[in-house]
Amino acid sequence: MAASDIKYNAEVRDLTRIERIGAHSHIRGLGLDDALEARVVSQGMVGQTKARKAAGVILNMIREGKIAGRAVLLAGQPGTGKTAIAMGMAKALGEETPFAMMAASEIFSLEMSKTEALTQAFRKAIGVRIKEESEIIEGEVVEVEIDRPEGGSAAKQGKLTLKTTEMETIYDLGAKMVESLSKEKVAAGDVIAIDKASGRVTKLGRSFARSRDYDAMGPATKFVQCPEGELQKRKEVVHVVSLHEIDVINSRTQGFMALFSGDTGEIRGEVQTLSALVTHST
Repeated sequence: MAASDIKYNAEVRDLTRIERIGAHSHIRGLGLDDALEARVVSQGMVGQTKARKAAGVILNMIREGKIAGRAVLLAGQPGTGKTAIAMGMAKALGEETPFAMMAASEIFSLEMSKTEALTQAFRKAIGVRIKEESEIIEGEVVEVEIDRPEGGSAAKQGKLTLKTTEMETIYDLGAKMVESLSKEKVAAGDVIAIDKASGRVTKLGRSFARSRDYDAMGPATKFVQCPEGELQKRKEVVHVVSLHEIDVINSRTQGFMALFSGDTGEIRGEVQTLSALVTHST
């Protein structure tokens, strides 16, 4: 095969949380009606009607804050649906509720003690809300113009036209913003939000005014209203992280990028052995 026949496809993908596909990936809730009665087949749940109803009562107590600081133990024979009910409770509480699933075999490790493994599991299941006020630019994209230099050495520049129901403004774009817009594949008709401090671009969806531009839309396409009021506004953003993620951030020198590296924050056994040998020799 000639060297010219080899093609390299480079793709830029967002780093998202990876969810394992398993026996309980299809569960979306407990499958209860408004009277807390279990449906025969609903939200991926089948059978165990009494247990699902009892779990629904516990869910209402959790939402009302009546069992804060307490734990619930689900007991039963293997294969009776304990993990499925726990997964349904976590899904019913919402995506912000952290849920940590682990098997007994995951506790035994040569590099991590059992106490540390259980401690990490508990801290993965405890979430913290961090509130942040930031200045954002939110509007519907009218037009995106990107000037690409002929030589290729100069930085890209461009202009972005945003509008709301009350105003329309043209912004000059630098190389960093052009790259962010290209990464998100922003086009005319998209409703976006730009964080002024970090320059992060978030695509909120497509405008309802552009809903008939295409005959076929993908399942991930979301239509939203054109924003109202001023383009620049202050907005409170809530970040939900677990205590384990905070531990990983504090244990690594590169900060938040440690969340995507897969490191558990535990010192490896080889490093501990080498440290002990160095200490003994000195």
